[in-house]
Amino acid sequence: MPIGTLPDLGAEGKTVLLRLDLNSPIDPTSHLILDDKRFREHLPTVRALSDSRVVIVTHQSRPGKKDFTTLEAHAGKLEELLGTPVTYIDSIFGKHARDAVQASKPGDILMLENVRFAAEENLTMKPEDAKKTHIVRRLSSMADVFVNDAFGTAHRSQPTVVGLPLAMRSAAGLLMEREVATLSKVLSGAPRPVTMVLGGTKIDDSIEVAAHVLANGIADNVIVIGVVANAFYIAAGYDIGKPSTQLIEQLKYQGEIAKAKAILDTFGDRVILPSAVAVRQNGRRAEYPVEKIPFDAPVMDLGMDALPALVSTLKNAGTVVFNGPAGVFEDPDFATGTYELLRAASKVGFSVVGGGHTAAVIEKLGIEKEFTHISTGGGACIEFLTGKKLPAVEALEESYQLFG
Repeated sequence: MPIGTLPDLGAEGKTVLLRLDLNSPIDPTSHLILDDKRFREHLPTVRALSDSRVVIVTHQSRPGKKDFTTLEAHAGKLEELLGTPVTYIDSIFGKHARDAVQASKPGDILMLENVRFAAEENLTMKPEDAKKTHIVRRLSSMADVFVNDAFGTAHRSQPTVVGLPLAMRSAAGLLMEREVATLSKVLSGAPRPVTMVLGGTKIDDSIEVAAHVLANGIADNVIVIGVVANAFYIAAGYDIGKPSTQLIEQLKYQGEIAKAKAILDTFGDRVILPSAVAVRQNGRRAEYPVEKIPFDAPVMDLGMDALPALVSTLKNAGTVVFNGPAGVFEDPDFATGTYELLRAASKVGFSVVGGGHTAAVIEKLGIEKEFTHISTGGGACIEFLTGKKLPAVEALEESYQLFG
């Protein structure tokens, strides 16, 4: 089903509620924003609404976390990047906020207070129930139209994400539109062969993606790396040593090993496991084939002997989707696997990265421009790739049906 886009909305001269995801790393002492990547991703959408009264709705962290704070610094950061004044309003939908919106003129940009300061926004609810919340009723009465550009929260079913589109005419922002279009292409119509590289520590998410893309012919093969690979090694009958086995237990992922075995049993020839690993032994990097992983040394990276086969698979791919590192890349001794696979992936014609840690490594390597698309939403991207409909996207589709 289609979703509305900015040209459909005709927002010139109107008051636009603009949902962004500016949730960023913050220094707990100085409250300074440490990484402005998410701000930069949203700039094209904010600029595209320069003839409207823009009222930004966004969040920082969640209740109970150390970085759950006001958005004063966020308004300042956005103003600095835009080169246009952004007025911080220390209210979400109270009289102060309503008066400020009413007094604004086309071209003005206001940023309302952290929307998660309102208890309702922290609840997960069905869109119909979200539409009836106090926060959605108040916010929707303050503006003419709604634009959702917050792909990072697209997998959440919270009031401003799924309730506002049912309450008013809505559209996707430029970032949301690009994310949905690119990830949809991965699921159908991507250049073949399609290789997915699944790593990091979230074994459950990766196994769900692997099962979906292999069963539905979306991916031709899946390379597993990182802690995800460790689960597949156990499923394949290898002994990965005590420290790495214990890590899987600590993360409570023992139940995923049977799922990994089921994938190997059905699609074994399409699942590629690195043939060698690097462990930390006597404080240094040591390499072993997977059949000979030491009992007392933690697996920290894939081994160099495994690289040629993996790089060759990527070289032959028409599409690569990369999500999660190959090891403890923060330690220079164990960054090689992640770095080399990302460099190889960057040369593939259609290359998509699933955000999070992987995006941070790419930026560090200075190769972000070589990838077709780097997603801004790790969780939302993974959920999309498992074939699930994202609540925010469904709400935008429904809004398009209701309001056109």
